[in-house]
Amino acid sequence: MTENAKPKLTAKERMQIQRHHMIEQDPDVRNKNFTEVNLGYTAEMAKQEALRCIQCPKPTCIQGCPVNIDIKGFITQVAEGDFLGAVKTIKQDNALPAICGRVCPQEEQCEAACVVGKKNDPVAIGNLERFVADYERETGKVELPQVAASTGKKIAVVGSGPAGLSCAKDLIQLGHQVTVFEALHELGGVLIYGIPEFRLPKTIVKQEIDGLKKMGVVFKTDAVVGRTITVDELLNEEGFNAVFIGVGAGLPWFLNIPGENLIGVYSANEFLTRVNLMKAYNFPDYDSPILDCKGKNVAVFGGGNTAMDSVRTALRLGAKNAYIVYRRSDKEMPARVEEVKHAREEGVQFMMLTNPVKFEGDENGWLQSMTCLKMELGAPDDSGRRRPVPVEGSDFKVDLDIAVVAIGNGSNPLINQTTPEIEVNKWGNIIADNETMATSKKGVFAGGDIVTGGATVILAMGAGRVAAKSIHEYVMNNAQ
Repeated sequence: MTENAKPKLTAKERMQIQRHHMIEQDPDVRNKNFTEVNLGYTAEMAKQEALRCIQCPKPTCIQGCPVNIDIKGFITQVAEGDFLGAVKTIKQDNALPAICGRVCPQEEQCEAACVVGKKNDPVAIGNLERFVADYERETGKVELPQVAASTGKKIAVVGSGPAGLSCAKDLIQLGHQVTVFEALHELGGVLIYGIPEFRLPKTIVKQEIDGLKKMGVVFKTDAVVGRTITVDELLNEEGFNAVFIGVGAGLPWFLNIPGENLIGVYSANEFLTRVNLMKAYNFPDYDSPILDCKGKNVAVFGGGNTAMDSVRTALRLGAKNAYIVYRRSDKEMPARVEEVKHAREEGVQFMMLTNPVKFEGDENGWLQSMTCLKMELGAPDDSGRRRPVPVEGSDFKVDLDIAVVAIGNGSNPLINQTTPEIEVNKWGNIIADNETMATSKKGVFAGGDIVTGGATVILAMGAGRVAAKSIHEYVMNNAQ
């Protein structure tokens, strides 16, 4: 049943409708709480935004989506008021629409390929995806995908982040027995411990995982594959027909400067995990082991989304000054435009073209200050971004109580240490075939950040889906 049939509009009339921006909390209010910044669309806003889609005969937006959602189809349903039909269409290809609608970089993917965006703002595909997923959840009319008859095949999925969840969803639908092994005590991987509550409410992640449980996926927490059990043991003693490794890239990189071992210097992984997983944002109900940011000077090093998450978190924990310290300019910053905009609105101070060279502490080993150099941009490096070059004699000191290093992550070596026949590259990332996600070990597949290095939620999900298809073919045709 739909609300109000879609009016007939010409492409020209559709192009004249302005993009609908989501309602947001006021910056001076939201920078003191952990409730969601973006408040979503109303039903009428969603239908009006959907009318901006000109229904291209060859929708290039679908090609821009790593999981190839039928974007044209679901937007047509939104415009017609068939919100439940729209989310059903999305779920044919995307197991986590409420999550992807919030954290995916649509501006670089589906929306970047939107034809409307060539002359105007692109259709707000991500906002519409979020709206219909929220509508389904809030109305309580969640419809689980159908599951095929049992094949009798057992698949182990290592890691409950976006790659693992996407792979598990496709495999359970195909009729396989799926068990997901998670090293931490909470399910969701980076969706739970890495992304703050104000950007992705944890109740949404848990509800998406509950749906997989109802479909039959079995989850085992506190299971550190590579320590409590090995890949070989999963394949041999435990009788799994195939293994998918989607453990992400959780080994933090550091600055490698003097003073980095002082008390008060964190990796972004540790900082965000303590806040998100241990609920430091809900003090004193949760007395989590993290330094109090209240009234403190906090600096976050890096220019990606994780850096923005960390510095905005510090602000909400009461930091007097919350700095982003980045050695390049705004133009080179890899964070989403929306995240940078929100950070600036909330009062984050940006120290651009600045590089830390030393941390200083007091006699008790607590961080007290940092020394920085000003930088200027030279020729482009291998990433295509202009290389930062120090400005001689430009060093200066900044008072500092807490430092958070958010310059990227490498792969955790646990699995490789116990299963050395799984080939890795020089960075420790698992080498997997781009077409099948198969590794060098028979019956073992891998995808997501453990293969690519740190990337996006939707790219990890895309890899999980590719792997699921290959695993299905493998266990049905080759596995003993």
